[in-house]
Amino acid sequence: MLVGEIMKNKGVGVIAVAPDQTMLEVLRLFRDSNIGFVVVSKSNDEYLGSLSERDCCNAVAEYGAEAAMMRVADVMNRNVATCSTRDLLPVVMGIMTQRRTRHVLVLNGGDVVGVVSIGDVVKHRLDEAQRTEQELQDYICGTRYH
Repeated sequence: MLVGEIMKNKGVGVIAVAPDQTMLEVLRLFRDSNIGFVVVSKSNDEYLGSLSERDCCNAVAEYGAEAAMMRVADVMNRNVATCSTRDLLPVVMGIMTQRRTRHVLVLNGGDVVGVVSIGDVVKHRLDEAQRTEQELQDYICGTRYH
């Protein structure tokens, strides 16, 4: 399956924060929106980096309690893992494994169109396994085949 197809099913778009917001503000956004990743941008068409729960944990481990009031720009990941809408899912899985990340930014040309998370990958693989299981059961039972 192509990443673009996953984005069609999931919906396009990302949640973005400004680089001057505090980490505490973003952590509250994570909690309230039940997410763990945001894009950091100054405008809708430009991304500067990303901030994940892991980035926040690393900041607290390094700076202690003062990390909560640090600016996102001082904590964010500037080397964001990306893929294309034309990439196959195994490519994204490889990126996640190699980069040890749970989120990959999806680009269409130079435009950010969404994020594929490890949860999206698991959901797709589970759906695929269930479809295969049903097809095998149908084949064995002789149903839905002529």
